[in-house]
Amino acid sequence: MALSARISRRRPLAGALALTLAGALATPALAETGDYTYWDTLRHLFKPAPADRPVTPAEREGEYPLVSNPEGFDDGFRPGRYNRWQTVKLAPETGAVCGNGSDYKFFVNRVADTSNTLVYFEPGGACWDYPSCAGQEGLLGARNPNGVPDDYMSFAHPDVLLMSPFFVRLHPTDRVKTQDWNLVFVPYCTGDIHSGDKVAVYEDPAGENEPLVWHHNGVRNTRAVTAWLRDNLPRPGQMLSTGCSAGGAAAVTNYFPLRRDLAPDLGFMINDSGPIYVAPQGGDTDQYPSIPLHNKIRDAWGLDGAGQPLDYLSQRIAGFDTTNLGTLFPALASAFPNDRMGYTHFWQDLNYSEYSYRRFYEDTLNAPDRAALDQLLHERWYVDTRNLIQTLSGVDNFGYFLPYFRDFNSSHCTTVLEWGAADIQEQNLEMKDFIRNVLNGKGAVMQASESDTQADYNKPPNPLYNLLEN
Repeated sequence: MALSARISRRRPLAGALALTLAGALATPALAETGDYTYWDTLRHLFKPAPADRPVTPAEREGEYPLVSNPEGFDDGFRPGRYNRWQTVKLAPETGAVCGNGSDYKFFVNRVADTSNTLVYFEPGGACWDYPSCAGQEGLLGARNPNGVPDDYMSFAHPDVLLMSPFFVRLHPTDRVKTQDWNLVFVPYCTGDIHSGDKVAVYEDPAGENEPLVWHHNGVRNTRAVTAWLRDNLPRPGQMLSTGCSAGGAAAVTNYFPLRRDLAPDLGFMINDSGPIYVAPQGGDTDQYPSIPLHNKIRDAWGLDGAGQPLDYLSQRIAGFDTTNLGTLFPALASAFPNDRMGYTHFWQDLNYSEYSYRRFYEDTLNAPDRAALDQLLHERWYVDTRNLIQTLSGVDNFGYFLPYFRDFNSSHCTTVLEWGAADIQEQNLEMKDFIRNVLNGKGAVMQASESDTQADYNKPPNPLYNLLEN
C-alpha cells in the first residue's frame, strides 16, 4: 500500500479551544454514547478528562501484559493540545520496538467533548526475509523499515495527507462521526500485520551486508499502546478499530484484547482489504488458495506454539480454531454479539492478492506476462472471497461490502482517500452507506456484493487518482 496515514492539524491553542467550544454549543448534551455535556466539555478545555481505568498490577503480569511507560518517563504527550497530532514515545520497558530495533511511537489527536475513540492501524506490506524486511521489496515489503519518524503525522510526509476519511477531521467530501472523536494512529514498522511475536535473523542473500536482526513485534507494540491508553485517557463510550490492508488485518487480529481492555460501551470493527481467509491446514489449495501464505506467516512471525499469539486468542475466544485462521471472523462475532463489525475489499484487488499468491504458486511465479499473472491472481482471489462470503452469510453482526473495481491503487483498499468510487451501482449503495450501517445501524449488518463486472470500468477518469499515481 503506497499510502499510509499522516494528517497534520496544527492550530494555535486558542483556535483549537474555540473550535471545541463551538462544537459543544452546537451539539445537544449527550448526543451519543460517550459524548460529554456542555459543562463537562468546558471544564475539559482547562483540565482534560482523566484516565478512569488505569492498568491494574495484575494486568501488568502474565501473557502479553499491559506495560505502560514507567513513572517519570517523558513520552511527549501534552493532553491539553486538542485537535493536534501528538507523538507518544514508548519506553523500552514496555516491550515495544520497531522491526529494526528502534523506538516505537504512536500518535494521538484528542478532543474535549467526547470519550469516543478511533484506533487506526497503519497499512503497508509484510516481510519474512532479508530483501522484504530491509526495504528492498517496495510496497510489498516492510513498511517503515528504518523506524517511525517523530514528525510522522505532519506535512513532512505529504504522500498520505488524505489517507482515510476516518480520521481527517475536515474531509472535503466524506463525513463520518469518527472524525469528531479522539484519534489514535498506530504506525506499522514490524512487517507482520501488527500481529507477530518473534525475533528473526535474516541473511543477506547477496552476502554484502551483515545479517538483519528483525523484530516481528506487532502484538507487543499494540499491547503497549493499549496500556498507555488505559493509563492516560478515559474509557471510551464508543470505539472503532479499523485500518486498510495490513492495518485492516490488524484491526481484526487485535480486536479481542483491544476491545476487552479498553472496554467501550459500544464496540465497532471495520477491516478494509486485510482478509484473513478460510485456510484449514492440510486442506486443498484449489479450494483454499491462502493456505501456503498462512503456513508461511505462522512460522515467520512466531504465530504458532504455546503462549504465542494464536494460542493466546484461542484460549480466550470460543470457536477460534488455530488450524484455520479464517475462523477468527465468526468467532469474534460470537464473542461480542452486541458489537457491529464489517469487512470490505474490491473484487479486482491486485495488491493483496499478489502478496497472497504470487510467491507461493509455480504458475504465478512463471506467468509469461502481467495480464496472465493478473488473471491467475484474480481467480484465486475470487475463490477465497466466495469462501469468506459463505463464512459470514449466517452471521448477523458481521457484514461485508464488496464493490468490483476502482481505477486507483490497483483496486486495493476501499476506504482510502475518498469513498465515492467504492460503490455497488446495481444496488445504489456507496461505501458511506456501509460505514454508517456498521456505526449507526440496527439489526443485521449490511452484506452486499457487486456482480456487475463492467459498470465500474465505464466511470469517467478521476483526475485526482491520476495525479496521485503519476
